[in-house]
Parts: sequence; C-alpha cells; structure tokens
Amino acid sequence: MTEAGPVLSMCLGFAKQPFPTKSGSCGTVVRNAELKVIDPETGCSLGYNQPGEICIRGSQIMKGYLNDSVATAATIDVEGWLHTGDIGYVDEDDEIFIVDRVKEIIKFKGFQVPPAELESLLISHPSIADAAVVPQKDEVAGEVPVAFVVRSNGFELTEEAVKEFVAKQVVYYKRLHKVHFVHAIPKSPSGKILRKDLRAKLAAAAPTTHIP
Repeated sequence: MTEAGPVLSMCLGFAKQPFPTKSGSCGTVVRNAELKVIDPETGCSLGYNQPGEICIRGSQIMKGYLNDSVATAATIDVEGWLHTGDIGYVDEDDEIFIVDRVKEIIKFKGFQVPPAELESLLISHPSIADAAVVPQKDEVAGEVPVAFVVRSNGFELTEEAVKEFVAKQVVYYKRLHKVHFVHAIPKSPSGKILRKDLRAKLAAAAPTTHIP
C-alpha cells in the first residue's frame, strides 16, 4: 500500500547472496522498518505463525492523509504504527505471508475465518474451476462461511461433497455452511472478487437456517 512507503519487504531471492524462497512469501521486512502482527479484536501482539493484522512503523510511512485527521487516526495509531488492513503472519524465518484483508474476515462465534484460505482450498479440488467465500448473517453464530462454486466442465459435484472436502482439512469453525453453484464468479476488470455482489445475493435469498 502506498501509505506504508515504496518498499516494506524484500524477497530473499533478490538478496546479495540469494536464499531459497517459499511459496506465498512476501519476503522479510526491510531494515528501516518495524513490523508486528496484532489481533484485530484486542490489539494484542501475536507470535510466529499466528495470523492477524499486519502493522508497520518506520520513517518511510506517510505522516497522514491531507486535511483528514479522522482517516489518519483510523490508520496510524498513537505509537506510530500504520495498520495495513492486511491479515497475515510471520514464520520462524521472519518471512511474511499475507492471507486476506481485515474487512473480508468472517467472524464465526468469535473465531476469525479468512475467505481466501477457504477459496484456495476449494480451487485445489480437481472438479472446481473457481470459487469465492463470503459471510452470511446468522443469529446464533453471527456470521457463517458460504461458498459460491464454479464446477469444472464435465464434472458432477454435489454440495455435500464440497462441504466434506473442506471439513476434512479445516477446524470446525471454518467449515462451509452452504454451497451455491454458479456459472461464474463476479470479478472486477483487475480480477478481484466482487464480494459485495455475492453478499447481496445472499441477503436477497430466504432467511438462513440456524446452526447449533
């Protein structure tokens, strides 16, 4: 993000003495910046391999938004940490991985469910060509993850098969509550999933069944 400066992390493959690179890694934070990962709900710092909001502090970050003190205060805290809005984690080698956006996180009974994690899992299925996961309101859980799935040509796939495929690989609160089969996932010209359109479809549908 431009607010955080031109460079925040550097891929180890471009180091003077290159290191092996990991799939999905953004590299390590640059020397003139500090990075921490916090729980979006409590603001507490998290340890290695615990996903949370990535915060950056350093001389390269912006001082604030021009003539907009409210937006500045919402982005940069009193200690100078810029809250990026990205959900990610740092592994034991200090490499950074971004998994989602704070605004996209689904909150199931206080647990956080990153849609991108489930989408990545879904498209790994040989009979799924594309997928998107969005929250659906629920009186008991608050929100539940719901998937929109595009089947691969020539393949038959049921809702229960998709649910079971995901359930075998995730903890209980990340399991899909519902699967809708569609012809295509709505996306912007840049390829970003238009989650707003999918959430609108859910909102226009019949009331959901409560989960235990």
